[in-house]
Amino acid sequence: MLKSVIEYQDYRQYILDYYTERKRCSAFTWREFAKLAGYASGSYLKLVTDGKTRLVEEGAKKTAIAMGLLDYEYEYFMLLVQYENAKNDLQKKKYFEAIQEITSAHKVKLLGSDSYAFYESWLHSVVRELAPNMPGAKPLEIAKAIRIPVTAAEISDSLNFLIKNKFLTVDENGNYSQSDKLLTTGRLNFVSIPVHSLIRQMGEFALQAFDDLPISERFFSGLTMGVTEKSYNKVIEELKECRQKIFAAVSAEDETEKVCRLNIQLFPLTRNIKKRASENSEQADRTDESIKGNEV
Repeated sequence: MLKSVIEYQDYRQYILDYYTERKRCSAFTWREFAKLAGYASGSYLKLVTDGKTRLVEEGAKKTAIAMGLLDYEYEYFMLLVQYENAKNDLQKKKYFEAIQEITSAHKVKLLGSDSYAFYESWLHSVVRELAPNMPGAKPLEIAKAIRIPVTAAEISDSLNFLIKNKFLTVDENGNYSQSDKLLTTGRLNFVSIPVHSLIRQMGEFALQAFDDLPISERFFSGLTMGVTEKSYNKVIEELKECRQKIFAAVSAEDETEKVCRLNIQLFPLTRNIKKRASENSEQADRTDESIKGNEV
């Protein structure tokens, strides 16, 4: 039986599940579905579910009506479409909060809402790593161990959140343990918003560390380089593999002496360069004479 749309994070998946359920009970086709929604192309909604195109607002309205969505379910479906089409994190946050209101009003737990709150504050990730390695420590002691100024009250609030949402457990002696060694956002659509915010926060802390800490306590390095689309994607894969290896090396240790943050960044400094064929030929002739990349 098809679940309510308010149990979904992805409008494409709901459309697919709706079609599959109708198909199971009848000779329903994509062409018939598209016709009900007012599309000239019989394959349009199939392309939407395949991720090859997307719904815009007017199309979303017609599709929701064709699926029989009314009242809050219709509104929820529209919000999912608006969330995906949002141009920036501020817009996404607005639609996410509206989505939360609907799920909360109908007592549906929004998958990933606890992870959303976790990533909204940099403090939760630090406390989650630090508290288990300070047996019996009180909030004030934990606060003093963090370089960035925080209060004991903020630590206490973070600990309560982490315990309530099962990121940490605590025993009768006040010792904390991680419920899971590794946290991942997985495929939770909504978590991308606070993760972006967390990365910004950690970037600001990196700049602060650059100014405040001696070279012996920090490592900053960079490389400015010219790339192709192929080599860019190769670098991304290498960085992902490197990140996994670093985590494996750190996880192999049973003890923690301090909590660190590793930022991995790769971004373009220029727009794509469009070259004439003759220029490409000249560049190839000069390859052996030039150095591609400046390490800092």
